[in-house]
Amino acid sequence: MAVYTALLHYPVYNKERRVVATSLTTLDIHDIARASRTYGVKRYYVVQPIENHLWLARKLLSFWQGGHGREYNPKRWEALKLVKAVPYFEDVLKDIEERDGVKPKIVVTTAKKRERALKFKELRALIESGTDVIICFGTGWGLTEEFISSADFVLEPIEGATDYNHLSVRSAASIILDRLLGTK
Repeated sequence: MAVYTALLHYPVYNKERRVVATSLTTLDIHDIARASRTYGVKRYYVVQPIENHLWLARKLLSFWQGGHGREYNPKRWEALKLVKAVPYFEDVLKDIEERDGVKPKIVVTTAKKRERALKFKELRALIESGTDVIICFGTGWGLTEEFISSADFVLEPIEGATDYNHLSVRSAASIILDRLLGTK
């Protein structure tokens, strides 16, 4: 069983519901890597098609994965060694198949309620049964409908005690990983 995570900057919506590629946020790379490492994720992918943003992600990763950062902060390196930056989601699936020989089930996350969304406990049971999955997190105003409909599963949204539901992707990733992979 392997769990992978992916942070997609494309294809996502902006607030006008136009399909866009969003800007890279280096904190997302660091924080989701740390959560991924904490919960035993095999690899964390950053999907960023904007050329200079992809360059920035790779530059940051080269610093922490093999440069001065590895010696400066080994704990940070321990998390960031899981990360690979690629331009498109197809590159993620190709990398997993080439490296690990598996085709993981694609699970998308969303802040919106959807019919037939998989409950956290159902996805946890699927993972515990040995199914390889990749959990996809969207930036901006969420993953596109086309991307969501192409996934194997849609995960139920995180719900708080109020009607406000606009967590940062870093926070949402941590909560989701804890619910799926944390101790019971």
